[in-house]
Amino acid sequence: MEFDRIIRNGSVIDGSGAKARRADVGILGKTIAAIGDLSAASAKQTGDASGKVVAPGFVDIHRHADAAILREGFGAAELSQGLTAILNGNCGVSIAPIEGRFREASKAYLRPILGEIGDVPTGSIAAYHKELRSCPMPIHAGMLAGLGTIRTNAAGFRTTLDDADYRAIHRSLERMLSDGARGVSLGLGYAPECFFDTEGLIRALEPIRHTNIVLSAHMRSEAMNLSDSIDEVIAVAKALHVPLEISHLKATGKAQWGSLIHTALTQIRRAREDGADVTCDAYPYTAGSTQLMHVLPPEFLEGGVDAIAKRLTDPAALERLGRRLESGRDFDNYAMLIGWENIRISSVRLAEDRQYLGRTVAEAADGGEPWRFAAALLAREKCAVTMIDRLTDEDDIAAIYGEPFSCVISDATYPTEGDPHPRVYGTFVHAIERFVNEKRVLTLEEMIRKMTRVPADRYGLTGKGRIEVGADADLLVFDPKRLKDHATYDDPRQRCTGIETVLVNGTAAIEQGICTGACGGTVL
Repeated sequence: MEFDRIIRNGSVIDGSGAKARRADVGILGKTIAAIGDLSAASAKQTGDASGKVVAPGFVDIHRHADAAILREGFGAAELSQGLTAILNGNCGVSIAPIEGRFREASKAYLRPILGEIGDVPTGSIAAYHKELRSCPMPIHAGMLAGLGTIRTNAAGFRTTLDDADYRAIHRSLERMLSDGARGVSLGLGYAPECFFDTEGLIRALEPIRHTNIVLSAHMRSEAMNLSDSIDEVIAVAKALHVPLEISHLKATGKAQWGSLIHTALTQIRRAREDGADVTCDAYPYTAGSTQLMHVLPPEFLEGGVDAIAKRLTDPAALERLGRRLESGRDFDNYAMLIGWENIRISSVRLAEDRQYLGRTVAEAADGGEPWRFAAALLAREKCAVTMIDRLTDEDDIAAIYGEPFSCVISDATYPTEGDPHPRVYGTFVHAIERFVNEKRVLTLEEMIRKMTRVPADRYGLTGKGRIEVGADADLLVFDPKRLKDHATYDDPRQRCTGIETVLVNGTAAIEQGICTGACGGTVL
């Protein structure tokens, strides 16, 4: 038998968590056809992986590249860190459905996360998938159905819903799932989903009751009210009898570090012991990134970006905002939890505001009240501002990764102005560098399991995240000691080095460390 390609003499880490073993890997077409001693076999191409690891391509189940995947140059940053498959549409935010009378309001609200959407079809997942299939794809990509986008499309940014609104939400959710969405995502910290109470949330999600459709939850709180928020999403998943993925688990704010995350992990363990299908994920950075508007309390988020911007110019509303930010504990009050000195402005829309890029809100306020500066900036920019916020503790991240039910994600966002978070470029190499090579929290085999089989199996991505006969030929070759994440907060647009070979469906997307431009990706 002649193979299309044989990777010889590698240290195979198959994604199961089992120890590395010396073996050859034979590829035929898009599939792994043989693993073992293939010294007697021939191939059209061979590569010697002596002294190197052969691993499954990394799978990121939490990304926000919905629009970015169709931009020129997409894929180089992802492939260079070993990614071969991603899921977009997270945190309740998906590029579809955006249509009808709330179309422009929805696009404006999503812009800081997804960037400029442009001419991407947004009316349905089916139309979006058709567009993806018409373009070369460097990696595999799938979508989740974002409940926040669905609710906005049905009812805008109103705080209350009527029976007709719920019927519209159900129709839209059913359509997205039939069109191929891999799961449903929540963004309970964001408008308009923050306006759901628990009963209303369960009602909105009724179409997934008694299914295996994964509910991916950005919870209502990731700070002082973290425990209550975990109880809420577990209760929702139990009521609906669906699997639950808790997104980017963290404890925000120094006062919560070292204790609250251990309580959270205990809650998840107990729920699992009681039979609930609950897992979680985390990114390997102590800073996150999202819209600056989410420093605001929930009542200020009603009505969409135009209403928010107008509200932030009203003197009476501003005084209420100041009082809320000074003492509010019923929401994730970033001003109080982490301080304005830890909130960095990373993207703006207007030329006059570019002077603030890379500066913290405290610095940009230049001696004035930071909250007033933030409010004025948001009003002027129509909320099109993103922030990088230093909010969590590395030991807490290590504790999450120490659990067998956790996996690694990036939560990478793609604003089209300013600078992204370095996680767009470095997440998966960063996790290996920091938590395997340096801190030795996990073995390389354990970490690779959390980057491959665990996320792939969670969403039923058949053939992904494993090295076994019959699996898809999405493979990496690298020396773990030579992996380097170069992306920093000051200079984030730097690709990782050290991944020598990346195969996507058997096609070499990176060869000898250089991107080939090949596009073997598919729609998941």
